[in-house]
Amino acid sequence: MANPNCILRLKVTREIAPPIWRRLEIPSDFTLARLHRVLQVAMGWTDSHLHQFLAGEDRYGPLDSEMQENQRDEGATSVGDVLRSSGDRLGYKYDFGDGWEHEIVLEGILIPDTGVSYPICVGGERACPPEDCGGIPGYSDFLQAVRDPSHPEHAELIEWVGGTFDPESFSVEGVNRLLRSRSRKARA
Repeated sequence: MANPNCILRLKVTREIAPPIWRRLEIPSDFTLARLHRVLQVAMGWTDSHLHQFLAGEDRYGPLDSEMQENQRDEGATSVGDVLRSSGDRLGYKYDFGDGWEHEIVLEGILIPDTGVSYPICVGGERACPPEDCGGIPGYSDFLQAVRDPSHPEHAELIEWVGGTFDPESFSVEGVNRLLRSRSRKARA
């Protein structure tokens, strides 16, 4: 495991073109379960589906899920135990029905900055697809419909997504606000 006082800089990329990505800095002793919660915030999801981490042949997830017989406990495994050196990779699957797959790459091991409350998001691009949009093909259809006011499903999908959707939109500050808020709630 990386030194528990270290910060891991991770780049999380979604397998879609153009790529949707986030750069996160987290303590190396965060469990994979805690990383999952950070990923949900950073990507803009609601934690409504099953998920799983993959490191080589090893699979990690919540032991209370339907998949527990084939996986290790994500709550007992630190990210630093799985990602030890720059360039190490970890897979993250979310929503097995839609099939969202992500690659998490350890970009560096850092010394924590004094006064910084981790985890933090330090970069990213593009909005995440909405929950339950149907994976890559469904997201492509969704984008076509929301971009074209004459599309037969335009009004229905705009209402479904909450009134507006900009696929190029992303806010580091917005993610960090949510991460701080969730961190305060977890400590309370």
